[in-house]
Amino acid sequence: MRGKWLCARVWLWVLVGLLVVSCAGAADSKHGTGIRLAGQVGLGREMRGVWIATVDNLDWPSRPCLAADVQRQEFRARLDEVRAMHLNTVVVQVRPMADAFYPSHYAPWSRFLTGMQGKNPGYDPLAFMLAEAHKRGLAFHAWFNPYRVANQDNVNVLVANHPARSHPDWLVHYGGQLYYNPGIPAVREFVINSILEVVRRYAIDAVHLDDYFYPYPVAGQAFPDQETYQRYGTRTFATKGDWRRDNINQFVHELSQRIKQLKPRVEFGISPFGVWRNKSAEASGSDTRAQVTDYDNLYADIRHWIRQRWLDYVVPQIYWNIGFAPADYQTLVRWWAHEVDGSPVQLYIGQAAYKVGTQPGPWSDPHQIQQQLQMNRHYPLVRGSIFFSLKDLRRHPLVLALT
Repeated sequence: MRGKWLCARVWLWVLVGLLVVSCAGAADSKHGTGIRLAGQVGLGREMRGVWIATVDNLDWPSRPCLAADVQRQEFRARLDEVRAMHLNTVVVQVRPMADAFYPSHYAPWSRFLTGMQGKNPGYDPLAFMLAEAHKRGLAFHAWFNPYRVANQDNVNVLVANHPARSHPDWLVHYGGQLYYNPGIPAVREFVINSILEVVRRYAIDAVHLDDYFYPYPVAGQAFPDQETYQRYGTRTFATKGDWRRDNINQFVHELSQRIKQLKPRVEFGISPFGVWRNKSAEASGSDTRAQVTDYDNLYADIRHWIRQRWLDYVVPQIYWNIGFAPADYQTLVRWWAHEVDGSPVQLYIGQAAYKVGTQPGPWSDPHQIQQQLQMNRHYPLVRGSIFFSLKDLRRHPLVLALT
């Protein structure tokens, strides 16, 4: 089994590497390089990005408690690998769990740096990462998770001066985790200010949010915000769902406006779950049968944000294979391309590199990702891809030798 898996990996990255290099040559030949300079990813440019997750040390640092020099050495090596893969953008998680990879007035230092929340790592990781990325001609998108506070339902895991401990009324206990309550206006203002702190202080190329707005539903558990709804929503909204969507709409709209007021050149992008709404729920939804959707379960009305032009780009996480009956890859690419048609919002596709070779069926086929990338190119409104995540692109070194 392991031999078959490694063989699949080799062929996958030969094919993907050749495809990416081909794209790079076509798009960047006039610059004389397969890597775009920072700031060149935008209208008419192909996105070739990768998520670098710091939560639970998925991609970097390889583990907490490493010396600062070792952390820096690791990150430089990761960026060199990204360049060798002919990618042009890194999407780095700088606020994974109501904590920070930079000195912040709104969040303590991340425990994924030092093993202890609130402990200063001895340098500014964000300033370092940003400088190293731009030095290599890579665009740097700062990735924030806005509402997740802790992956345990225990405030005692938070450092004593954590804002969530100072404002316990902001917290929601759900599914064994802690979240900031999106329905409280003070929370919305706090989270927006925490993101603008980075926009103001650092020369990032974009603010990036992932798919976590209201949390994914937990079977048999209702998200406990009835009291908040009674306080803020019942006078205006007939249903709690409409009120929740409005909470997230206000958050996205205000954040978008304030980013542009502060630094118009900084892009704002969101990577939602891959299905906005099933056709069975709304005729203009996708022809899918997803059990979870952005609109109905995460209360994230991506279509509205696109139509209001609050975003510079959208990266739906289409993490299913071609031909997957409940959520077919091509069906969803076509649907999202239709949604951005006539809009200035750029469409990139979130690609499930993490699935390749890890399960039987279509994802054991080394051609799956290559076929998806080729399919993307049949849709002119698809401007590129972002891969989740870096560790999955690093599983086999052969791609690094491709030029």
